[in-house]
Amino acid sequence: MSNIVAKTGNEAMAEAMRQINPDVVAAYPITPATEIVQIFSSFVSDGKVDTVFVPTESEHSAISACIGAAASGARVMTGTSSQGLALMHEILFIASGLRLPMVICEVNRALSAPINIHCDHSDTMASRDAGWIQIFSEDPQEAYDQTILAMKLSEDIFFPAMVTTDGFIISHAMSRLEMYSDKEVQDFLGEHKTPYNILDTEKPMTVGSIVLQDFYMEIRTQMAAEMFKAKAKIQDAYAEFNKKMNRNYNVIEKYFMDDAEYVIVALGSTAGSARYLCEKLRENNEKVGVVKPRVFRPFFAPELVEILENAKGVAVLDRSDMMSSTGGHLFNELKSAFYGNAKQPPMKNYIYGLGGRDINMSDIEKVLHDIKEFSVSKVKDSDVKYITVRE
Repeated sequence: MSNIVAKTGNEAMAEAMRQINPDVVAAYPITPATEIVQIFSSFVSDGKVDTVFVPTESEHSAISACIGAAASGARVMTGTSSQGLALMHEILFIASGLRLPMVICEVNRALSAPINIHCDHSDTMASRDAGWIQIFSEDPQEAYDQTILAMKLSEDIFFPAMVTTDGFIISHAMSRLEMYSDKEVQDFLGEHKTPYNILDTEKPMTVGSIVLQDFYMEIRTQMAAEMFKAKAKIQDAYAEFNKKMNRNYNVIEKYFMDDAEYVIVALGSTAGSARYLCEKLRENNEKVGVVKPRVFRPFFAPELVEILENAKGVAVLDRSDMMSSTGGHLFNELKSAFYGNAKQPPMKNYIYGLGGRDINMSDIEKVLHDIKEFSVSKVKDSDVKYITVRE
């Protein structure tokens, strides 16, 4: 049974946390993710959850407390953003290395300097190689659904996960939200699963010990193999979620791709704007489409290649920059994915919206015109272009 309400992205994630009812939430507030744990703390004080809420002195301490709780067999969640995620960075690798299930509600925000509190994807992308599942959300509904999905997924594959929304664009924007009943969420999650419990005196074990040249390589290789296997399990998890919760999600969403000649690839809220534009352009018989990867880690490279390889031109939108002179994170992943592929569609990177700069329909339409010109040009200019820049 569903309940239709109006919620912001932060409220949607807080409601998902309430229905998950984790054993422990440890957190430190940071804009624009503060509301998630702030709202959740009211659920704790009102007795609506059984959670032990731990307010810590920093994000580093928050994720450290989460690791201690997860290693002790608890179901664990937290929330953060930007410099907060950066302060957690050291500990993110420990959470994945110890194979501890937990979920971070991560609100995408630019990294300093200069100081900025608005959206881009630099914070999430800076942690892309920490061994966490990374899931991007387009709107509050996806944020709500995927937070619930991520909790079950994390406990099934024993990798931590972060679910992201775009700061202020989604976190503080109100929209229609279809919520499940508390029972439906709990039935979907099932019993909490944990790889081990360091407080189990019947099965004493050492966790986090030092490993040098003798076995470190073997351990990391096992992790890599398990992350590869996780790809199939993630797809299965979406299929199970769709069946039980009456949704229609996948790791990669395709819009108007049956005959699309020119394609926009984008993460998060911008994919919705691109889809709206493509709907309008389709009225004029322009064969344009949109591809939205929901899961960025692990990266579904072969699946994306299969979707995109027949396009006449591919415009990759990145709301982050690697500062490597080779473009953004999504673009570089896609370029690598196409290495050695028989078909190589013309592909160009458009870095946009850093620090929360708006991208509008006109900007996206210019991107489509540019990729068309780029695809037929005999003399290619740079394959990286910065847009939404003040002249």
